[in-house]
Amino acid sequence: MKALVYDGPGKIQLKDVPLPKIEKTTDVLVKILKTTICGTDLGILHGKTPSVKPGTTLGHEGVGIIEEIGTSVRNFKKGDHVIISCITSDGSCEYCKKQMYAHCEDGGWILGNLINGTQAEYVRIPHADNSLYLIPDGADEEALVMLSDILPTGHEIGVINGGVKPGDTIAIVGAGPIGMSALLTAQFYSPSKIYMIDMDENRLKMAEKFGATDTINSAKEDVQKRILAETKDGVDVAIEAVGVPATFDICQKIVRPGGSIANIGVHGKPVELQIQDLWIQNITITMGLVNTNTTPMLLKTVSSGKLEPSKLITHHFKLSEILKAYEVFGNAAKEKAMKVIIEA
Repeated sequence: MKALVYDGPGKIQLKDVPLPKIEKTTDVLVKILKTTICGTDLGILHGKTPSVKPGTTLGHEGVGIIEEIGTSVRNFKKGDHVIISCITSDGSCEYCKKQMYAHCEDGGWILGNLINGTQAEYVRIPHADNSLYLIPDGADEEALVMLSDILPTGHEIGVINGGVKPGDTIAIVGAGPIGMSALLTAQFYSPSKIYMIDMDENRLKMAEKFGATDTINSAKEDVQKRILAETKDGVDVAIEAVGVPATFDICQKIVRPGGSIANIGVHGKPVELQIQDLWIQNITITMGLVNTNTTPMLLKTVSSGKLEPSKLITHHFKLSEILKAYEVFGNAAKEKAMKVIIEA
């Protein structure tokens, strides 16, 4: 089969690899219908994730059809259309019992990291009963690719960890896919004002369409000065959605006393914590890897039409064009790209 294989920092290629096989009775084999590229995949390509070894098929998101099931799988059958969760969970370890599926002792984020992933024609999914979601009849399967990772990540690590409440003023620093996911799901909790901060005018305009009440171009304007002029003393929740020191620093400067900084971005280098200023402010700083425990709820909101993840999709490619897809996604500002869909 064809698969997108990581060959070390800066090196990926689409090539023929062996078809995956059922290895344990709890596995299923899924034929990929649609997958996508995550910012984390770009991080791997740039050498930010040393746990990914050369020879690994990338990707941890997608929808597909179950081709083969292990003898212990109870919740699915051959032919079922499923969402593949970016997090694999056995459902029985200490962490899974706390709903900390990201830290599953026999799972977590392993797809496209420690084992072969979804940017291929087929993928093996361990612990299938706890790591897949059945797609309802008639659902927009393309839109549901966004439920593999990006929407639950924005919701759980940004909005829930940040403690967004009705009436809050919040700021999202970074209008990329993960920031947009936080924007879409933050509206469940009725904040009174949502600032979206970025240097890309096209993305800021898109954020306004998605529900941002205010936008700030940080390349043209002093973010701290603007927010402190328009609020009593800063924002209740600052969501960092890029993963670089400069954006984390903005969050430190705009959060109000008693507020929260929720870090979603994947950082490849240290940030400078301004603890000498923040210790007296009674703020909370959170960060983490998505657990996907809100995915069933998000699936219901998509099915009901309350959440429209298809808004995030800007480009389409065939699996044979995946190198071009990486090029487009990696040059998102120039290409006006948000999320790309890859059809296997």
